[in-house]
Amino acid sequence: MIEPAPLLEARHITRSFGRVVALRDGNFAAWPGEVSALVGDNGAGKSTLIKILSGALQPDGGELLVDGSPAHLSSPQEARQLGIETVYQDLALAPALDVASNLYLGREARRPGILGAIGFLDDRQMRKRAQEEMANLQIGLTSVRQPVLTLSGGQRQAIAVARATAWGKRVVIMDEPTAALGVRESNMVLRLIERIKQSGVAVIMISHNLPEVFEVADRITILRLGRTVRQMRRDEASMADVVAFMTGAQVGQMAEI
Repeated sequence: MIEPAPLLEARHITRSFGRVVALRDGNFAAWPGEVSALVGDNGAGKSTLIKILSGALQPDGGELLVDGSPAHLSSPQEARQLGIETVYQDLALAPALDVASNLYLGREARRPGILGAIGFLDDRQMRKRAQEEMANLQIGLTSVRQPVLTLSGGQRQAIAVARATAWGKRVVIMDEPTAALGVRESNMVLRLIERIKQSGVAVIMISHNLPEVFEVADRITILRLGRTVRQMRRDEASMADVVAFMTGAQVGQMAEI
């Protein structure tokens, strides 16, 4: 059986900031219906690579491919047009607004006709869509009219993820999705990630938490000092192997996945 082309792929990416080389040879790929984890120690280049994949930064060298074809993502807006959404650690939510408003933040639906032309929002449509997205991802909320500031940390993370999946129909990038959460809320987010991949979306997960990576990831890519040192399927690796590659205790030819 021939494996389909990755939805999103980076090949031999380089990126410098002045004299600091953040990426020397970054390689990464994400497939539909899978969780592709990106791991590495601090300073390995993970954040830089993710910003390039999401259009927030442009590489100095190498290439990006979407559906197997070369692509140039000049901005996050361009990435979003291709169905690529990112959930950063700060979540970028507006706490004083309700759940529905946060789902549509920056993409507000306007009423049809003259009312929309003069700036009136279609609150009914936005709340209906928000309820559908919460139901699809099995996110339990009392009401989509709840202000975000009344929600728990796990619920806020879920809202940010729901917003990404509502608009990112192909790739959702999640940067340390459980970093600030307790055990119960972390488990809730991990179950949410599994439901997203079951819908056929490619999920990219950046995490320092290796037990969580091994729980939900299908593939693991390891960065060290700006280079991709290993790409492997989760069932072909152990946590000890991953740590060895992250720290440089184990080196070798990068394996293609």
